[in-house]
Parts: sequence; structure tokens; C-alpha cells
Amino acid sequence: MFTGPEHDRTLIRELLDSYSDAVMTRDAAAWGATWAEDGVWRLRGQEIIGRTAIVSAWVAAMDGFRAVVFLSFPGSIQVAGDRASVRTHTFEHLEPLDGPSRFQSGVYNDTVVKVNGRWLFADRSFNARTMQI
Repeated sequence: MFTGPEHDRTLIRELLDSYSDAVMTRDAAAWGATWAEDGVWRLRGQEIIGRTAIVSAWVAAMDGFRAVVFLSFPGSIQVAGDRASVRTHTFEHLEPLDGPSRFQSGVYNDTVVKVNGRWLFADRSFNARTMQI
């Protein structure tokens, strides 16, 4: 479901695309700029709080991969004022430094907030699905 002002939904889509581009280019500054200062990232049983800690964890994770292809698209964007709920589907091709390549799909359940006119991730909760191809 896509609800709320079209302009805000477009800006949220640009947030998702900026996040994906930063993963593909391994640009930690650009990736970090998609997060609210007090953001929360939940994945694989971890809860990482605060932009600085989130970016540090991402850099450490990315250091374990020779290459990453990251694609995402929204399944829903529901805007209510300066907050929105977003469901984001992902597809990744991962080439770890110490193992075989693998494909992974997953879903982010996101809360995004508008801060000084910019949409940012306040909370991202990721559920991965490893694929056998």
C-alpha cells in the first residue's frame, strides 16, 4: 500500500535508492547519511543504536566481502506527517572473502522520519532469506 503525499513518497524512494547506491559503491559517508542520528538497525539478532555505531558495524561487515550487489525496492510506503512506515524488499549477491558466493533476499520493515526536510531511517529491521541457486 502506498499512502500519503506523493512528494514525500518520492523522497522516501530516493532515500531507499541512495542507501542501495551507497552499498554498491561502498561509500560509508553516503550510507551513513541515510540514517537519523539516533537510528536503530536490527539484524541477525543484533540491535545497533545510533548513526556512529551503525556505520561502524556496516563498515566492519562490508570489510568481510570482496564484492556486494545490493538491489532494493519498496513494497509499501505509508506516510503520516513526518513519519512513514516502509516495507523494503532486497536482493543481494554476496562474495565473502573467506567463502563461496551466495544470494540473499530479505525484507526490511522500516520507520523513516523527516528531519529538517530530509527523510532518514529511524529504525530498520532486517529479515534475511538465504537462497539456493
